Amino acid sequence: MPLDVQAWSAIVFFILLGFWVILNRKKIHIQKILFPLLYIAMYRTKIGLRFMDKAGRRFPRFMRIIGSIGVAVGFLGMIFISFALIQNMYQLFTKPEAVPGVGLVLPFEAKGVFYVPFFYWIVSIFIIAAVHEFSHGILARTYNMKIKSSGFAIFGILIPILPAAFVEPDEKEMQKRPKHEQLSVFAAGPFSNILLALIALLAFGFLAPPIVNSIVDFNGVIVEDFAKGDFPAEAAGIQRGEIVQSIDQMPIEYTSNFTQALESKKAGDAIQLKTNKGEYTIKLAEHPDDSGKAYLGIFVKQSKVIREGVREKVGSALPSFALWLMGLFYWLYLLNFGIGLFNLVPIGPIDGGRMLLAALEKYFPQEQAHRIWKGVGAFFLALVAVNVLAAFIL
Repeated sequence: MPLDVQAWSAIVFFILLGFWVILNRKKIHIQKILFPLLYIAMYRTKIGLRFMDKAGRRFPRFMRIIGSIGVAVGFLGMIFISFALIQNMYQLFTKPEAVPGVGLVLPFEAKGVFYVPFFYWIVSIFIIAAVHEFSHGILARTYNMKIKSSGFAIFGILIPILPAAFVEPDEKEMQKRPKHEQLSVFAAGPFSNILLALIALLAFGFLAPPIVNSIVDFNGVIVEDFAKGDFPAEAAGIQRGEIVQSIDQMPIEYTSNFTQALESKKAGDAIQLKTNKGEYTIKLAEHPDDSGKAYLGIFVKQSKVIREGVREKVGSALPSFALWLMGLFYWLYLLNFGIGLFNLVPIGPIDGGRMLLAALEKYFPQEQAHRIWKGVGAFFLALVAVNVLAAFIL
């Protein structure tokens, strides 16, 4: 399958990212996790420190209230994501159709990867990282904690893969602060991502329908891919990218029409399927997961075109950007929510792990608190690792 603009852009980006690491290797600190398999490259700067200081000090009372809410949301999120991981692990071992609950978020279509188109991926990652880390910094300055540096980080799995950001408070000073202050700082990042996810969802929910309906016409469903196996659509000669326009003279404008048209059929029925490239007579197969349903063996997505009247008035660039922006709200919701929750998993150095340790130290002797923390962290690290590996294997 030929690479598109998104894929080539991703390749160029990762090549440039690698060159950047090489050129700045003397200024980069490598935090070794399972080096060279897994590591974090950190490039320290002073970017944003003045803004964090002003934001944290301008409304201290309000920020302290927000910090307390963040702690409550953080522990609730930790309980939710921990239960979800345990439940998902159980399903992986008991239900063949279960899918992994954790995976790598990358701009490549590959087995085991949660695919996000490159331009959405890169914009979302930078927004997510900036909001997350600046929130840590603002809460730290609210409590007059010193911030030593901010900067750029890159997560590497053999090669540099995921750009990120970081804010580095003075750890020694933080350890001396009351636990509720520490918890507020740790929870600020995930809480801000969850909050941004809700804002993006509201924006998408309220803005997308009227904007999309006013500038586009829905003209069918695009054949995006074929199911693995010997299924009738691919055997009939249908190609990726064709737009299904009707089934048995029933117009197909939306994905819902496509689903309804097939739901009325059963395995063995012959249908007349029309696309923008031709007409096909196809004998439907039996659905591999439900013997009572008919199956074409294709994966589809909604097709749409900018309305002719809109194109004549304002051209195609502005409407296309408006549609892209609506898509960005969707991805900001999905990725902020997912990454915000993942950061609350009680594993070692991530925010959830640090919150758990701070809470344990408040109620247990330090040695016992660390022993419990390490055990819980190892358990959930194993769950995450199994989920990620399962995504590549299943």
